[in-house]
Formats: sequence, structure tokens, C-alpha cells
Amino acid sequence: MNNLPLISVIIPTYGRDETLQDSIVDVLNQDYANFEVLVVDQSPKHKPEIQAYLEEQAAAGKIKWFHLDWASLPGARNYGVRRCAGEIILFIDDDVKLPPGFLAAHVKNYLQNPEVGAVAGRVFDRMKLGDSGGKLEIEYLPPQAMDPGIAWYHIDLVHTIKPQQVLTARGCNMSFRREIFFKYGLKFDERFRGSAVREESDFCLRVRKTGYKIWYDPEAHLIHLGEETGGCHDISMRSLKYQLTFYHNHFLLGLKNLNVSQALRLYARLFDCHVLGRPPCHKSGSPIKIATRALFYTLGFLKALGSVIQSPWNDGQIYSRLDQQV
Repeated sequence: MNNLPLISVIIPTYGRDETLQDSIVDVLNQDYANFEVLVVDQSPKHKPEIQAYLEEQAAAGKIKWFHLDWASLPGARNYGVRRCAGEIILFIDDDVKLPPGFLAAHVKNYLQNPEVGAVAGRVFDRMKLGDSGGKLEIEYLPPQAMDPGIAWYHIDLVHTIKPQQVLTARGCNMSFRREIFFKYGLKFDERFRGSAVREESDFCLRVRKTGYKIWYDPEAHLIHLGEETGGCHDISMRSLKYQLTFYHNHFLLGLKNLNVSQALRLYARLFDCHVLGRPPCHKSGSPIKIATRALFYTLGFLKALGSVIQSPWNDGQIYSRLDQQV
């Protein structure tokens, strides 16, 4: 055990009960000998039996359980990082199923290659596998998947079967060397709001600037149930707030990390897919709906521009400032 690096498994959770418990059980049943589990709980209330389970596991020292009175996925990630001790920090969602060798599969990449600073695991996503019929297999991602301007429409960490360098990970299954946070001082940007879409992409683009590689390992796989409520779904996907934050987050990603050419390609692809509704989005072509989406696209850009302008006095650590342990 002493020769194995300690891995900290951080599970942000919001509004989930049975799937959270099942995810914790899967981690505790791992065959890796040296790990800790941190549950960063932002749920207002749990069912009595789930509350009792969490209290029991925390009292037994099997998990570290933190209950917060605010909800932010990137904020929860930062909160957990400040309290973990692992040489490797792994993030999973609260609605996943893990195979027995999951932790070991992540760790081996760091032991085998000192150039690897982050590991992106494969995600058997229930919804995307349903769309493809479960038969699609991709050996190597296309060159476009490494272009920050258009990569987001070419990266497929569901169907890809070969290990390779990638631009980003998926937030439900990603790990990092501890020094990414404590030597290089990287933090998740808490200005990514709502569903927090693109918060992990923003973080991974900054990880790449350290010189470390992000390595995709299909053996470090899990099943993502994709529950429609809870998790980071603190607002309905059909709500006006969701639409505004969705576009805000994409524009914020571009304004922070991309050069002019890359950003223009991202924004053009975003408009083509999410506003006009062309493939792979396949949204309604109704003129009224396109006009409505175009309005949110515009408002999202203006809001993201405001976020960047405010950067000198708001560095994106809104919730971390509430944490007295900082």
C-alpha cells in the first residue's frame, strides 16, 4: 500500500439520493488499496435512509462528508481539492457505476508516463450509446478534435477505443496530478454557471498550458447514468436561465482561452448547431425558435463579455471566498 500513490476521489453531489449511494458503494468496493473518498454535498435535504447511510459511512471514516449551503459544480470541485490529500485527484459524478479496476486504471497512467498530468476516462454514456445503437467504435479521433476552435464537436470519449492524447476530459470521469492545483495554482472557474457546461473544458485548456499532456485511457471507464434531475441540473434545461448560462459558458470559454481565429470558429459552430439547429444538434427549424435561440446567443455573449471585463475584481472564485479554510 505504501508504494501506491494516494488517490482522492471527489464526488460533488446535488439533489440525488439512490444514485449517490450506489456511486459511493462502487468506490468503496474498489480493489485499489490506497484511496480516500470526499463527498461534497450541496443537496438541501436527503431521504432519511440516505442521510443515515452518509452519516454511518462518515462516522466509520470511510468517507469525508461535507455539506454546503450553496450549489456550484466548479465550486464543489475546488472545495474538495482544498481538503484532499491525494497525489492524484479524481472527479466522478454522483450517478455513475464503476468496474472493480477503475481506480487502478487511472493511476497506472501516471506511473507509466511522467508527461501525463491528467487522465480522461472513457464514459459509457447511456443516452449517447442509445443514439448510436452501441455499435460505433472509433480507434483514433480526427485531427479536428485537437483544434480548440472546433474540437467540441469532434471529441468522442464514449465510442473511442484506443488510448491517445486528447484536448479535454469529461467532468464525470477525470483525474489530475496534485501539482496541477498546488504547484501551478489552477482552480475551476466558478463563473461557469447553471449546468456548468464547459467548466472542465476551460480547466483542461489551462492544464495544457503547464506542458502536461491529457491522456485518454479507455480502460479507465465507467457508466454514466445521466440522471435528468439533480447533479449539476440545478435549473431545468428548458428554462430561460439554462439557455442564458449555456451560451454564457461557451463564450466565456472562448474569451478566456482562444485566439481570435479559434474563437470565431467556435462561435460560428455554436451558432450553426445550437441556434440554427443543424446537425449534430437537430433542433427545430421554426423561425420563432431560431430567433429566440439567437436572442439568448447574443445575451450570452454580452454576459460573458461582462464576466471577462470584471475579471480584475472577480477572478471566478465566488464560492471559494465563502470558504473560511481558503
